[in-house]
Amino acid sequence: MGRQKGEAARTKARPSSSSLASSLLPSSGATAVGFGGYVGSSRLVDISSTTTTTTSDSAGSTILDIDGELSQHLRRLARKDPITKLKALTTLSTLLKQKTAKDVLPIVPQWAFEYKKLLQDYNRDVRRATHDTMANLVSTLGRDLALHLKSLMGPWWFSQFDPVHEVSQAAKRSLQAAFPAQEKRLDALMLCTDEVFLYLEENLKLTPQSMSDKAVAADELEEMHQQVISSSLLALATLLDILTSEKQNSENPSPENKHAIKARTTAISHAEKLLSVHKCFQDFFKSHNSATRSAAYSLVRSCVKNMPHATIDANVKTLAPLILGAFQEKDPACHPSMWEAVLLFSRRFPESWTTLNVHKTVLNRFWSFLRNGCFGSQQVSYPALVLFLDCVPPKAITVEKFFLEFFQNLWTGKVHLQSSNTDQLTFFQSYRECFLWTFQNAQRYCDKDDAISHFRLTIINEVLLKLLWHDFLLLPSSEENLKHVQEFGKCITEVLSGIFPLEPELLSPFCLAFEENCLDVFQKTENVESQENMEKIIRFLIFLDVHAVQKGESWPLSYLVGPILSKSFKLIQTIDSSNAVKFLVAAVSTFGPRKVVQEIVREENDSRCLSEEKKTDMSLKQFLQCFKEIFVPWCLQINSNSTLARLDLVYALLDDECFFEQSDSIISHATGTNNANYTFILALLMEKTREEAVKRKLSENLNHWHHELLDSTALSIACSLPPFGSSDARFICATLGGKTEDDQTYLVSENTSILIFEEILRKLQAFIRTSNFSWISSANTFLNVEQDVSISRCETLSSVLEMANFAMEVLNGSIFRLKTLSARSGLLPGVLAALFLIDWESNISTVFYDGHDNSLEADEIDRFNFCKSVHVFRSKINKFLKTLSQDSRRTLGSILVRAIRGGVLNEDKLDIDSVTSLGCLFVQDILDSVCQDQVVEQTLLEELLNKDDSWPLWVIPDFNDGKRSATLRNEISLSNVLESHRVAAFVDKLISELGVAKVIAGSIYSAPSSSEVMSSFSNYPRVWLAAEMLCTWKWHGGSALTSFLPSLIQYTKSQDSFPSDNLLDPIVNILLDGALIEGANSMSVSSIYPAPYTELESIEQVFVRALLSILRTLFEDNIWGRDKALGIFNLLVDRLFVGEVVNPNCLKILSVIMSLLIGPLSSKADETENYKPDNHLHDIIEGWLQKALSFQPLNTWCSGEDMEDWFQLVVACYPLRKTRGMQNFEPQRSITNLERSLLVELLRKQRLSSATSTTVNKLPAVQMLLSKLIVVVVGYCWSDLNEDDWEFVLYKSRYWIEATVVLMEEVAESVNEIVAGGPGPATDNILEKLQRTVLISDSTPLKLARNALIAFSIFYGLIGQQPVIENESKIENDQDPLRLEKWDLIKDRILEGILRLFFSTGAAEAIAGSYSSMASFVIASSRLDDRYFWELVASSAVKSSSYARDRAIKSFEIWGLNIGAVSSLYAILFSSKPVPYLQYAAYVILSSEPVADMAFVTQDILSLVEENDVDDKDRLDSSLGSKIQLRDEISVFLEKSPSEIFELDLVSSERVHVFLAWSLLMSHLLSAPSSSTREKLIQHINDTSDSTILDCIFQHIPLELCAASLKKKVSEIPCGLTDIAEASSRAIADNSVLFVVESLWPVGPDKMASFAGALYGLMLKALPAYVRDWFNDIRDRTSTSAIESFTRTWCSPALITNELSQIKKANLSDENFSVSVSKSANEVVATYTKDETGMDLVVRLPSSYALRPVDVECTRSLGISDVKKRKWLLSMMAFVRNQNGALAEAIRIWKNNFDKEFEGVEECPICYSVIHTANHSLPRLACRTCKHKFHSACLYKWFATSNKSNCPLCQSPF
Repeated sequence: MGRQKGEAARTKARPSSSSLASSLLPSSGATAVGFGGYVGSSRLVDISSTTTTTTSDSAGSTILDIDGELSQHLRRLARKDPITKLKALTTLSTLLKQKTAKDVLPIVPQWAFEYKKLLQDYNRDVRRATHDTMANLVSTLGRDLALHLKSLMGPWWFSQFDPVHEVSQAAKRSLQAAFPAQEKRLDALMLCTDEVFLYLEENLKLTPQSMSDKAVAADELEEMHQQVISSSLLALATLLDILTSEKQNSENPSPENKHAIKARTTAISHAEKLLSVHKCFQDFFKSHNSATRSAAYSLVRSCVKNMPHATIDANVKTLAPLILGAFQEKDPACHPSMWEAVLLFSRRFPESWTTLNVHKTVLNRFWSFLRNGCFGSQQVSYPALVLFLDCVPPKAITVEKFFLEFFQNLWTGKVHLQSSNTDQLTFFQSYRECFLWTFQNAQRYCDKDDAISHFRLTIINEVLLKLLWHDFLLLPSSEENLKHVQEFGKCITEVLSGIFPLEPELLSPFCLAFEENCLDVFQKTENVESQENMEKIIRFLIFLDVHAVQKGESWPLSYLVGPILSKSFKLIQTIDSSNAVKFLVAAVSTFGPRKVVQEIVREENDSRCLSEEKKTDMSLKQFLQCFKEIFVPWCLQINSNSTLARLDLVYALLDDECFFEQSDSIISHATGTNNANYTFILALLMEKTREEAVKRKLSENLNHWHHELLDSTALSIACSLPPFGSSDARFICATLGGKTEDDQTYLVSENTSILIFEEILRKLQAFIRTSNFSWISSANTFLNVEQDVSISRCETLSSVLEMANFAMEVLNGSIFRLKTLSARSGLLPGVLAALFLIDWESNISTVFYDGHDNSLEADEIDRFNFCKSVHVFRSKINKFLKTLSQDSRRTLGSILVRAIRGGVLNEDKLDIDSVTSLGCLFVQDILDSVCQDQVVEQTLLEELLNKDDSWPLWVIPDFNDGKRSATLRNEISLSNVLESHRVAAFVDKLISELGVAKVIAGSIYSAPSSSEVMSSFSNYPRVWLAAEMLCTWKWHGGSALTSFLPSLIQYTKSQDSFPSDNLLDPIVNILLDGALIEGANSMSVSSIYPAPYTELESIEQVFVRALLSILRTLFEDNIWGRDKALGIFNLLVDRLFVGEVVNPNCLKILSVIMSLLIGPLSSKADETENYKPDNHLHDIIEGWLQKALSFQPLNTWCSGEDMEDWFQLVVACYPLRKTRGMQNFEPQRSITNLERSLLVELLRKQRLSSATSTTVNKLPAVQMLLSKLIVVVVGYCWSDLNEDDWEFVLYKSRYWIEATVVLMEEVAESVNEIVAGGPGPATDNILEKLQRTVLISDSTPLKLARNALIAFSIFYGLIGQQPVIENESKIENDQDPLRLEKWDLIKDRILEGILRLFFSTGAAEAIAGSYSSMASFVIASSRLDDRYFWELVASSAVKSSSYARDRAIKSFEIWGLNIGAVSSLYAILFSSKPVPYLQYAAYVILSSEPVADMAFVTQDILSLVEENDVDDKDRLDSSLGSKIQLRDEISVFLEKSPSEIFELDLVSSERVHVFLAWSLLMSHLLSAPSSSTREKLIQHINDTSDSTILDCIFQHIPLELCAASLKKKVSEIPCGLTDIAEASSRAIADNSVLFVVESLWPVGPDKMASFAGALYGLMLKALPAYVRDWFNDIRDRTSTSAIESFTRTWCSPALITNELSQIKKANLSDENFSVSVSKSANEVVATYTKDETGMDLVVRLPSSYALRPVDVECTRSLGISDVKKRKWLLSMMAFVRNQNGALAEAIRIWKNNFDKEFEGVEECPICYSVIHTANHSLPRLACRTCKHKFHSACLYKWFATSNKSNCPLCQSPF
């Protein structure tokens, strides 16, 4: 089977499976022998190498000795597949290492056969592996290889020249393995010379067809053939070189030499034969393969070199066109061997040039070769050109033409060199060599001197001038060809240097051309072209300098440049050409000043031909004289085009030996010039002087050399007034130096520099003094300058600005010089401070003119721009500031902090916010720029905050005895209050920026060691500052409570106890001392319950207020504990009595702060077993109670007694704390029975006095004390109160609450009157009236009501804990004073009053809101002043009963305002300034009875629907046909534009209101029974509300977390998503979101996310079809997947459970209908039977209900047609899928639909249902023609979609 051997049965890459299988067979140790002694196709025994005839037995014996395993792998080498060959060679190589020579020797013949074939394999890896195997073979054989060496040596030598490098290297390694020594390898070659030549000759005879006996691709065969030919030719050439070398031709008759001679003879014989047979290898020269042609060149070169005698005339004639015409070779790889052959052949056979047409065969090809850049072989060909010129026979060419064409073509070929620098270098070197070789060998071509000179001049004119120099001048200057230009110039220079020694006069043509070019450039109009030409000439002078002048050659000056200088200097002086001057500068730089000047002043007729001996150097005196008399006046001329160039020339002429003398002459001449622009020349001169000094390293000497004229000139210019010259500042900078830190060359003296900088500062001062801001202008006094420049000297503000600009230009160029002037220590800080102030003015201007840039005048704009430029300059010198000395930085900081403080106090153009912000910015600027350590920072802050006459106002620092303490200011001037508040605002802002640690604590942090943490030490505590800030209390933009105290407490919490106590204790002690001196009004603070911080505002005594604020914060935040409280308590108790006299101030203070101390004093955290501090405390308090009981009843109290203070003190000892928000209160400490009895006795004393007295003491103080006492007794002693006590408490509470109700209702009425007054008054007037109306001047009623609300709240909580007694007899016998039935009436009356309070404030806001949002804002803001009161009102309103709410609503309606109770509730719920408790209460009342029924639909629509419900069902359609109308307060949010909702901020108040509105509606839908109103509401939502609300909900629910949490456990789900999910589940279970709304405020992203999740759960439950439609419209698969996974995981389980439970509870079954529920399968089976028909429908709830619709399937039907079954199935599906509500309701309606159908009611022809699936109406609208009845909704939809009003059935007009 399969193909025959000759066919290409397998691909190259596929191994032979048969050969691989055969290799796996077991070997018998012998190999089968074929016909004729062959194994396969390989002969086992090399017959030719055997000397005797072998018998058949011996042959058989040899064959049987062959190793079978080796033979087997040898056979595999004959396979075609390269992979098989590689595997066989690898295995064979491994085996050869393991075998012995005896085992290997028999296979050598077979290996030799395969080896020859493998060397010609196409695959290079096969050839490399063959050589590796060969190396192992010869290593194993050792000396035994000699038997087979001749058969192997031919292919072995051939393989050394494999074209693949790695293969040839492997071949060489194999040969070295056999013959490690080079001599041995040579001997082997000589031994086998015949065999090697024969093998190579056979290779040369091969053709592609004869190389393989198997089908191989033609291209592969061709490539293999070319490889064999090229390798064979190279092998022949190398072999011939080796065997015929001179070493082998020694006359020594040794045996080795005889072998060499024999080998040489043999080699020559074979070579001659090859030359003859292959006709001088002509065919190989014509090969298309470049490797073959290159090898042919090498072989011919070897023949010509080693056996020239064999190259007879016939061969020369044959070879001449092949060799000399080889320049047509375009492959660079052939060029090395080609050049060797050409050069050697030309030298050996020069007569060969005469045997051919030189011009046609050689030169034409050669010129093309040169023009084409040698076809890419520049590195090989260019160096060979000069050798080629040497080989060209003179007789074979026309000399002049040949060389001109040679240089022309060679030059043309350089266009190919632009990309390679190496090629360019090689080209120019070759060109120079060829040019000079031509010059030096001119006599070779010319016989006479004239002919030689003529020839050389021709070459110079045609080549040097017309080619080289011409192209050099045209060469563009750019960075890309810079290297090319350099090599070009070097080439020309070296050519000229090479010509000069031969014949100097030959330079004349070039010199004349150069002179013409220079003069042409001098006289041309200066433009871009002339400038470029001059740059090229100057560049050539540079090349002359580098390659000739610096090597000591004199011809460039004597013959080239010198004559031009002497002839053209006068012309240069007259033509005013900058190009000519630049040429002079370049000449001076090249040859030196003296030599150039000498050439210039030389006689013109001597300029060219003077010899070196006749020239004498110019003396120094002559040089100086020429410099002063000729060059200085000429070079310093002004108003000339060449001024800059001439200045370059004058400084180029400076000689190191006379530098300072020359500089003197320059300065003297320049300063003595009377010209308006002389400063321009001076500036340029000074800059050049500095450059030259640095270049010549003379800076140090220059600093000691100062010119008086220069000093006076510089100072004069600095002191001048506007207008300034354009170069004045530049000149000053050039003389001062110090532009950079390294610039230390100063041209004026130190005293002059000081005077200049003082003048600079005065100019800056003038600018500062004219500032529009007092902050900046007043700071001028702090600058330390001895003399100020008067502004009157300057005519205008523009002059001041010009002086400032001049000063800044000088500073910009010499700032580092200022640092070195030690003689004036205050100068540097003063200048820098001026810069800071001007920079700060830019900040102030930016703030002041913000938004008013268009109104600025031109002067203001220029001033502002200058300030900004100073800011940029200041930013650049930040590093410079860090390098200042400590004294300079200290002085600078002192100036600046004084300026800041003055600005904070005095700046009147900026508001205080801007002043404080800028002040902090400036302080931070100082600290960053000036301070390098914390000590310096604290020192500057100390100076900034130091006391003065106006501040601090209350507490001043006291640093006596080295202690940093504080004392109270003895005299307080109220006139300084404004300044004090400004500084306080600044300090507060400073603390927010720098922190309490720096500003108050004065902390200095020490660097930690390797094992410690960073620690801080309060080395600069400012206790007095903290106390002052607390006493100041309020300032613009902040207060002690809102900003300073939180920062102080935060810092305290972050520190350990010692630093914080070290700061807090002194603060409290200072405030306590001040409070004891100042006293307090004990009525100013309520002490029953920790007062809101807002109540502290009412305290007038600053120290008391400050003390209360800090103590309350310290104790509430648990920073201080019982020990601190006990210390303060004992201190005050000790000071309470002075002897037996009460200290009134201490009593007042104690009564005020006792409510703060009693909590920590009662704490048991710090108590021990043996220490009982409570006994001591109780004893003291009991004593105080006894003292209070000793007074007359409050009803008889008169002002002036200290009874009030004692009562306040007693009350303060019994504070309450709130629990569960504001709903309940409880005692804050435990009391003794004695205290309890004393408190009850004190209350009853007041009750009895009120009962027996005919009058009531209505003094606010009396009422307030009584209200507080009631609250305390109810809170602590409620169990001891009897019925009379409770009646007294409730009566008083109701009385106080009712009084407040009257007050608030009057406010609402006033608001109503103001708003109802019409549009007459202006808006501002109405707002002012509203503000006056809501401003309650006397807050006593509110405070009394607040205490009453607390007492009532405690009472309400107590009666709520009482058990309900059902037996009437038990009720009669029950003596519990808190029995619920006793107090129902008064409780409801009190709650009614509280609700009236609630409604009245909402009504006021609603009425104001009807006018404008700003008016509503005024009303809402007024509640914030009594926030605590309204929170108590809201807390009680939430607890109110439906009865109380109903009575309050009716009372409100009787009141007769423009709005109703519902509107007032909505006004509170959607208030612009929310109070969370009020909003929550409004939400609760709106979502519960009796308000919920009237909270959504307007009253007239509601009445209409209710009337329709009461009448008869036939009128249902008329009511349903009319659209429902929502209340405006809620519809504005439910019907809000989708884009408006979606674009709202996630925590914006509007978004919160939208969510609240939707949650109210959803809660109502879920709680309301099924009714027409509910259906109309749902229909209204579908018609008017966009489902974008659901998109907004999922803006808060992170969908990416939903998707990522699909496969996670609950514990692994992110916390935020868990909260959202739990809110959704709970909302579904509770049918409400009250739990979210209660904690919604303050609104945050997390709370809104939970709210969104809860709202989503409600909507799924209330409006499943609505949500499903929205979900189906989503097109983003990622979003739908995430939403569905969230719903399925967290919402659907609760929804499904709820739906199934409702269906089970609905009791839908009757005699015809039954329902069964399967909770495990989430299925409902509905069975309907009527007469003999029946049907089972299965309703399946999907796992992602309600996003996915329920599935309805008919599992059984009886007596029902397929059409009707399908109709009923679709009907059921429509009902359950379109139902926005419970599924139980949908199933009930579907059942009713069936009942109606069986009753004979006609179905609607449009929807095929009796009852409408959405609004549940019956078909009532009949066609007059066909009499069919339709649902009104179906018919309306039909008309809308068909765009006509015809009957759907009969098509008659309806």
